[in-house]
Amino acid sequence: MTPSLSRRHFALALPSALLAAGCAAPHQGTGRPGDPVVLTLLSHYASGELKKALQRPVDEWNALHDRVKVRTKAVEFTDLLTTFMVRQAAGQGTDILHPYCLWNGQLVRAGVLRPAPPEHAAEIGHGYGAAAVGSASVGGRVYGYPTEMQTYALYYNKRLLREAGIDGPPRTWPELEDAACRTARQDRYGNTLVQGFGLSAFDDSTTVGQTLALLNAAGGRFVSADGRRTAIDSPAGRAVFGLERRLVDKGASAPGVNVYQAFASGQVAMVISAGWWTANLKALMGPAYRDVGVAPVPLPAAGGRRATLSTGFMLGVNTASRHPREAWEFLRWLNADKVRGTSRMSALQASVGSLTGRADDMRTLLGAGGDPNLHPFLDALAYAVPEPNVPGAQQAKSLLRKNIEALWTGQQTVDEALRATRRQVDQEVARSW
Repeated sequence: MTPSLSRRHFALALPSALLAAGCAAPHQGTGRPGDPVVLTLLSHYASGELKKALQRPVDEWNALHDRVKVRTKAVEFTDLLTTFMVRQAAGQGTDILHPYCLWNGQLVRAGVLRPAPPEHAAEIGHGYGAAAVGSASVGGRVYGYPTEMQTYALYYNKRLLREAGIDGPPRTWPELEDAACRTARQDRYGNTLVQGFGLSAFDDSTTVGQTLALLNAAGGRFVSADGRRTAIDSPAGRAVFGLERRLVDKGASAPGVNVYQAFASGQVAMVISAGWWTANLKALMGPAYRDVGVAPVPLPAAGGRRATLSTGFMLGVNTASRHPREAWEFLRWLNADKVRGTSRMSALQASVGSLTGRADDMRTLLGAGGDPNLHPFLDALAYAVPEPNVPGAQQAKSLLRKNIEALWTGQQTVDEALRATRRQVDQEVARSW
């Protein structure tokens, strides 16, 4: 597993003994003297820097509180949703959950997530940006404290653009298409040496994330406001699919290339991705990282209104928890209480090169001396559009990926891919309500 992949999925494998222990019924405690309440928190922060970063504030809480203790459990990200559902069905649900916000609609429908009490919902609504609040909400109700927030922007290689005679990153789609064609290179056999613009069929989040960032920048949406149908079969959707297909046809994009490895190796000039990647690139590229720049996602035309995609995670309380009041109090302490001007969760995310939805915290933490490549992601918190989290969202995302890849490989035309996506996603979301 490459470093990029491990950070992309926010987890590494746990030893089997720990996984087995994580599936045991939690000790709940009574809260009586000598027998404190023990809250269990299940997340995907399973190993390495993420596990250590979460454990630090948990240890601090446990040192400061005698009556309520917190114990962390973790599984791989790829197993997280299944673990939530299986444990819940078995009556072994943990008190506190750390879901990917895409799953919130499914978890709410399944009766797993407890709505935030009014005072916590008010704190969340006041302290976080609109995209973060939207990610943590289902049907207008807030279900948890947003934690890690990822916005999407354009990574570019300054050296490759400069060698092609391009002064700076593209601001519009025509400029993007032109720059992609000018920077792309093939050998005499037609093999790709440099992708001008990195389209990558790597996983759901890579393939779909970059497409939805462009769709949002064009003023489009994947799912309708009521969550009951797809909205991608629109002029904006047609424009995005058309742009991607042209880039492939012109040889400026080669979706079969692993963009995470290729960009770090100087074999991709531009790519749209989320802010988590910045720390990985810095570690992978060493001195060559100086060639990396980040800019907002280009717009279809100059003067348009900025928009991009945001994804995220949140911490919420299980409906099965016997101690919801204590669980919410711990979450408020972790996510809202300020220490040296910022929340503990914001400091946690900054320590691993990520962001929260508390823009004021992140500006304080990044400061004037922070990596300038993080600032476009921070700025995007103000205009990002949260990933749809309707009950069928995970399957809808997988269906969209399938049709995007069929478009890229020439199996479907733009119109065919749009129609197939609409038909399949509409059927899925209708079934999920």
